[in-house]
Formats: sequence, structure tokens, C-alpha cells
Amino acid sequence: MARPRTTSDEEILEAATRAVWRHGVGGLTLAAVAREAGLAPATLVQRFGSKRGLLLALARRSSDPFGEARKGHDSPLAALHAALEAMVADVRTPAELANSMSFLQLDLTDEEFHGHAAEGARRTHRRIADLVAEAVAAGELADGTDAGRLARTVQVTYNGTLIVWALTREDEPLASVLRAAVDEVLRPYRAEP
Repeated sequence: MARPRTTSDEEILEAATRAVWRHGVGGLTLAAVAREAGLAPATLVQRFGSKRGLLLALARRSSDPFGEARKGHDSPLAALHAALEAMVADVRTPAELANSMSFLQLDLTDEEFHGHAAEGARRTHRRIADLVAEAVAAGELADGTDAGRLARTVQVTYNGTLIVWALTREDEPLASVLRAAVDEVLRPYRAEP
């Protein structure tokens, strides 16, 4: 009779995410993930097959920081800030960001990983565009604001801010730097009070 699972796949993927932040994709081993999850490496092989299988499970995994943020904020722009900040909440150092971005090499060179990354980027754009459109309807942003174009600018600002923050080694927390950058992008579109 099979033993019941005491550690869920989601808990393992959380442990794998932490291990990626520490070691990067290249330095990641099933043993490191197993230590982080408190399991035997054989358990990971049984569930995911290989390191690649585990990384693909991470790539398929999707959360919805935008939906969660929208539930907690009346203002669409406050929800936008909260969602973007939630996406970087656990990044405290440039090294952690570099390790988490080591996935980018896989995303750009491996078609299976690329498919997941591209869909994630499109989903993020749609969610930002939805909040921008809501902000226009709520009078937070000016009438006539092109939600799709502004969403693209916000998304590029988000990604660019991550890189610049890591390169310049700013003393401010990433979330604060990100908030200021997005506010600067939104400023010309703010509705007149």
C-alpha cells in the first residue's frame, strides 16, 4: 500500500523556488531542493522525474497576484502597485534576483520553457491592462488613456526596474524603487483632480 503524501507538490515547488533563489538554475540540484523541502531526493525523482521535470513544473506554476491585489484594494492603481510589489516581495538582494532570473536563459533557449514564459508575460500584460482600464473608468487615469499601450509601458518599467536596481545596488528595497518608477510612468496619465 502506498504511503500518503505528507508534503504537497505546491510545498515542494515553494522549496524549489527558494532553492533557485539561493543557487540559480545552473547550481540547482535535486538534493538542494530535497533539503529545502525536508524530503529525500528520491521523492523528487518519483514526483517530477528529473531536475528538468521539476523546473518545468515551476515554469507551469502560475499565481495571480493581480487577482489577490484587486480583492484587497478599492483603487485599481493601488491594486496595480500591490500586485507588482507582490511579484518582488521575496527578493531582498541582487544575488537573489540574479538567481531567480537564471530561468531566463531557459526561457529564451528552450521551446518548452519559452512557451510557459511567453504565456506568463502575455497574462501579466492582460492583467495590467485590465487594471489600467479600470483606473480610467474609476477616474484615476485620464479618459482616452490607451490601456494596452500604457500596460506595455508599465510592464517594461517593471522588468527594467528589476535590472537597474540589481545593477546599481541601490540601498532602497526593490519594492520601493519599483513603486517610484511605476508612479513616474503613470504621472502623465493621472486624471485631473
